Amino acid sequence: MENFLELGLLGLFISSFIAATIIPFSSELVLSILLANQYPLATCLIIATLGNWLGGISSYGLGRLGEWTYIKYFTGLNKTKIGKVKEKVDKWKSPLAFFCWLPLVGDVFAVGLGFYKINFFKVSLWMFIGKMIRYLVWALITILGYNFFF
Repeated sequence: MENFLELGLLGLFISSFIAATIIPFSSELVLSILLANQYPLATCLIIATLGNWLGGISSYGLGRLGEWTYIKYFTGLNKTKIGKVKEKVDKWKSPLAFFCWLPLVGDVFAVGLGFYKINFFKVSLWMFIGKMIRYLVWALITILGYNFFF
């Protein structure tokens, strides 16, 4: 974590990117510490959102590379179960990408949207909006909390 903080905004970008992949990581702490150290709010929001969005897009791309045999091998799911999941994804389509910011399931949504080849541009837009709102809310909580306690 210290390494990300030493890198400043670059560390925020890297931590945000990693947090949006299948690798578990929390970029919120890096964002909060940078904001507490007077880094510009707008710049931090843009960097964190772009990093997290690009990480989510990489998960989407990973899903696009997926094949039935890999899915069955890594998850144990058969085509019947995959078909049931597809019905749910088809119901939501690209707006499901808005929820890619959620812990644990967000990465699964991104990979699934790629696997089912849901429209890339629409997924990208919904994903960007969700991740931007996530960091905006987190930043506001951080600033309000910091001002309250200090």
